[in-house]
Amino acid sequence: MSYLKENFMLTNKTAEKLYYGYAKNMPVFDWHCHLSEKQILENRRFENIFDIWLSGDHYKWRLMRNCGTDEELITGGAPVKEKFRAYCRALETAFGNPLYHWSQVELKEFFGCETEINAANADKIWDYCNDYIEKNDVTPQKLIESSRVTHLFTTNEVFDDLSVFKKIEQKGYKFKVIPAFRADKIMNIEAASYRENISALEKLTFEISGMDKLEKAVEARLKEFIKAGTRAADIALEKVCPVAGRNQAEAALKKRLSGGRPTLRETEAFKGYMTYFLMRLYAKYGIVTELHIGAMRNNNKVMFERLGADTGYDSISAENSTAELKDLLDILNTENALPKTVLFNLNPKMNTEMITLTGCFQDGSARGKVQYGPAWWFLDNKEGMYKHLKDLSAMGHLGAFVGMLTDSRSFLSYPRHHYFRRILCSFLGSLMEDGEMTSDIELVGKTVEDISYNNAVEYFGLN
Repeated sequence: MSYLKENFMLTNKTAEKLYYGYAKNMPVFDWHCHLSEKQILENRRFENIFDIWLSGDHYKWRLMRNCGTDEELITGGAPVKEKFRAYCRALETAFGNPLYHWSQVELKEFFGCETEINAANADKIWDYCNDYIEKNDVTPQKLIESSRVTHLFTTNEVFDDLSVFKKIEQKGYKFKVIPAFRADKIMNIEAASYRENISALEKLTFEISGMDKLEKAVEARLKEFIKAGTRAADIALEKVCPVAGRNQAEAALKKRLSGGRPTLRETEAFKGYMTYFLMRLYAKYGIVTELHIGAMRNNNKVMFERLGADTGYDSISAENSTAELKDLLDILNTENALPKTVLFNLNPKMNTEMITLTGCFQDGSARGKVQYGPAWWFLDNKEGMYKHLKDLSAMGHLGAFVGMLTDSRSFLSYPRHHYFRRILCSFLGSLMEDGEMTSDIELVGKTVEDISYNNAVEYFGLN
């Protein structure tokens, strides 16, 4: 391997001491991901390296498109080996992109393959990894357990089948799979499939004719999720809408249920009220809210109609809704109904606004009750992580940080935790060597362990 050495991303000797002495051997708690619980339950052996590496990873699809790869070689009907070759060809010059690092680490960590990824080596890597998969019977369970994952939170819509999780528990895996609750498809009233989504919820609860029934149905489903172990709920918003009155939300819902199309103002009123309602509900049941803000989704209409959502056509929104977010948090706090909340920000220009806002709503009920979440999606790269750590340490409290997650649909994504840990150790190691913080390696090492794993376990109540 030309660059993937033992001190990869570790920029100084103190960083090496912190990583190898404290970070490397900590387990992994993946508290937000998009892995398929059904795949985990089925636990079938992967067919080949394409099946495990490229079949559902829109991060990789997006990189290939940026390189000019034809869609036939990405999501089309081309032979899977040709698709694999196309990815290797795209990756060989993707210098600086996190996938350039992650992909190489994934091959090394999971397959023991240290061949450098490029077009010339594609067939060699294909044969080596496929032979490894067959000989070692590589399955989702083995990949997760080899990554020393103790818990993972999948992301599940309000009407998803929860019986899968009980069946997974009965498998006796060394890790726990826990559903995180998500009501986005019930909140996104403008979606073409909204009536179908409501029907799916009705099949599990009762007929929904207005806000009273909708609220009761959502709460009933949340109770079922809690029985399955749920500790967190996810809300995804391009921007935070103003908290509207319940009557406005009622009018928008009834209009939509009767076949009408709410206006933009009506849609935002419904979303603003629902965000408030959901967070109050999560506070009532002690559920952590993960509030993802700033993704402008499904920007390419042609490809959305062809491939659907979550296929690599999203981007960072320039919407600034910090005033609306402040009002939302303040109203909930005034009503003693503010849950533990992790704020995920996708626009790096908004780091400082978000971090300083979290500091306005802390209390003694939890260490870092309102968290500034880790560098997310387009920001979970070297520069994004360093900026996150610099901004959080300057304006927040780094020691209370709940650490990294994968946010991934790929079973090979767990090295991202160690990518982050190496950066964290380099960040702190540099401050130590520059004489800007304590030289107490045990104190700093304990903090590294906490950020790597312990803080999240405590925050989500798994201890």
